[in-house]
This record gives sequence, structure tokens and C-alpha cells, in this order.
Amino acid sequence: MSMFSPAILPIVFLVISNTFMTFAWYGHLKFTDKPLWLVVIVSWSIAFVEYCFAVPANRMGHAVYSAAELKTLQEVVTLVVFAAFSFLYLDERLNLNHAIGFTLICAGAFFVFKAPLR
Repeated sequence: MSMFSPAILPIVFLVISNTFMTFAWYGHLKFTDKPLWLVVIVSWSIAFVEYCFAVPANRMGHAVYSAAELKTLQEVVTLVVFAAFSFLYLDERLNLNHAIGFTLICAGAFFVFKAPLR
């Protein structure tokens, strides 16, 4: 028996998945001296691990969430993971424009999960 509920476990897997994918897509920005072919191979290797979490997250999550809700969860998780990654790994600061944009995306997510409007 899992220590996470069926509604939470897919989110946990999406966080893990997005962490790997963020490193696959952006981690190489600190290694611009490496040949592009090597960066692509390393990134694809990291992305494979990402898929090992993303596919089960979506499979399990679809028992609880609609496909649109799963995609919305994934996008919000991506923003949170990317914001932390940018700040902690790339030493980039997020500004007010980023915060406003991310907030608007999260506002959109609110409507995906809200009961249908009449």
C-alpha cells in the first residue's frame, strides 16, 4: 500500500519527472564548453529517466484526473520546478514579470479544475 493517496502519487511522480526533464533541457547551459553531440546524448539519457516517472504518473493519474487536468497539473508542476531550478542551479533571479506570468497560468489552472461554468 502506498503512503500517498491515488490523487497525490501522480503529482509526486510529476515533480520527480519534471525535475529530470528540467535538467535534461536546461542543465547543459552551465556546460557550454562541451560538444553539442555529447550534450544531446546526456540530455536524452536524463530524459529517459524522466519518462520512467511521467508515463506512470499519467497512467495512475488518469484514474483520478481527466487528461486535461493531468496536463494542467504537469504545466503547473513544470513552472514550480523550473522556477526553483532557475534560481538554485542557474543562479538566475525571477522578476515581477515572471511572477505575473506564472500567476496567470495558475489562474488558468484554477478554471480547469473548477466545476463547469453554466
